[in-house]
Amino acid sequence: MTSITPKINRRQWLLAASASALAPAMAQTNTAAWTTVEQAARGQTVYWNAWGGGAQTNTYIQWVAQQVSALHGVTLQHVKIADTADVVKRVRAEKAAGRGPGQGTVDLVWINGENFAAMKREGLLHGPFAETLPNFRWVDTENKPTTLNDFSVPTDGMESPWGMAQFTLFADQQRLPRPPQSMQALLALARNQPGRITYPRLPDFHGTTFIKQALVELAPDPRALARPVTDAAFAAQTATLWPFLDALRPHLWRAGKQFPQNAAAVRQMMSDGELLLAITFNPNEAANEIAAQRLPATVVSWQFEKGTIGNTHFVAIPYNARAKPAAQVVANFLLSPSAQARKADIAHWGDPTVLDVPRLPAEERARFQAGNLPGLVLNPAPTLPEPHASWVDPIEREWTRRYGV
Repeated sequence: MTSITPKINRRQWLLAASASALAPAMAQTNTAAWTTVEQAARGQTVYWNAWGGGAQTNTYIQWVAQQVSALHGVTLQHVKIADTADVVKRVRAEKAAGRGPGQGTVDLVWINGENFAAMKREGLLHGPFAETLPNFRWVDTENKPTTLNDFSVPTDGMESPWGMAQFTLFADQQRLPRPPQSMQALLALARNQPGRITYPRLPDFHGTTFIKQALVELAPDPRALARPVTDAAFAAQTATLWPFLDALRPHLWRAGKQFPQNAAAVRQMMSDGELLLAITFNPNEAANEIAAQRLPATVVSWQFEKGTIGNTHFVAIPYNARAKPAAQVVANFLLSPSAQARKADIAHWGDPTVLDVPRLPAEERARFQAGNLPGLVLNPAPTLPEPHASWVDPIEREWTRRYGV
C-alpha cells in the first residue's frame, strides 16, 4: 500500500519552524513575567471578599492565608460577606465616585453567575489574567467546560476557576429507599408524601437553583436558555414550568404557604425527619455532614439520572484593586494541586476540584485519593449547563409574584 505524505507549502513550514523556535523564548518570557508579579506581590495585603457563612470555608481560607504568607509574603484578609451582590454594588459605587485603578477596597472576590455577568458587562473587572496563572495549565477545561463559561457567559480570563458545583439531593435511605430521578418523579413523591418535600424561598441561591433545574428539564427548547433572556423567550420556555410548580405547591411542606429560609434549614428538617430529602450544590456535602456526625451514615446522595445543573465558582479581581499582583498570587495558589486537594478533602471542606487530576504528576495525583466514603455520590450524573445569567432575575421576580408570601 502506497503511503501518502501531506504536502506542506513553504509558508506553513516557515510558520511551524518559527513557532518551534519561539516556544522556549515565550516560556522564558512567561516565567519572567510571573516572577515580576511574585516580586511585586511581596508585602501586599489582599482583601478577599468571600462568603463567611460556613465554618469549614472560613477555616480553609485561614489556611490559605497562612500558606500565601509563608510562601509569598502576602497578607490575606478574609472580608466575610453574606451576599456577593453587595460587593458588586460597592465596586460599582466606587467607579461612579471616580475611584480608579489602585483606589478600591476589594482586591479579590469569590464570585460567579449573575454577579460576574454584571461586573464584566459594566467594566468592573481587572483582566484578562486567569490563563496567565502558572497553575491554570492543570485546569480541566475540556471535561469541565464551565471552567471557561459562567452561567453561559464566557469568562474570557476575567475570573479564575476555584471549585466545582452540581445540583445534588440527599436523604436517609431508611426513610427514602427509592430516590426520585427527575423533577416529575419528585412531584409524584410529593403527592404520595404530602408535606415532606420543600425547597428554600427565592431568592436564596439553592431555591433559585431548584427552580432552574425544573426549568432545564421542562423547557420546550433548553438551547434557548443559553442565550440572553427576552420577554418572548421567557414566556415560551417557562410555559411548562409554572404549571409544574402549581401542581407541586399544595403538596409541599406547609402546603407551600411558607418556605424555609435556606438550604441549611432544609437539611436540618431532613435530619430531624420532618422532610424526606434535602438539596445542595456541593456533591460532597452529605459526606461532610456524616464525617462531622451531624448526619447518620445511612444518608445517601444522588443526582437525577439524566443530569443536573452544574457550574464552577471563581475568584475575580476588581478593576480598581490596590493589590493586583498579590491577588493574582492568591488566585494561582488556589489552583495549586496542594490547595485543590485540601479543598476536595471532606476533612477540610469537600469541594470538588477544577483540576484535571489524571494529568497531574503522580505525587500530586496521590493527594486526591478520597476512597468510598459514606454519603458520596456513587453514580455522578451528566452536568447540565446553567441558563444564561440574565434568566435569574426574571425567574426570581415571577416566582415571588406567584408564590411569595
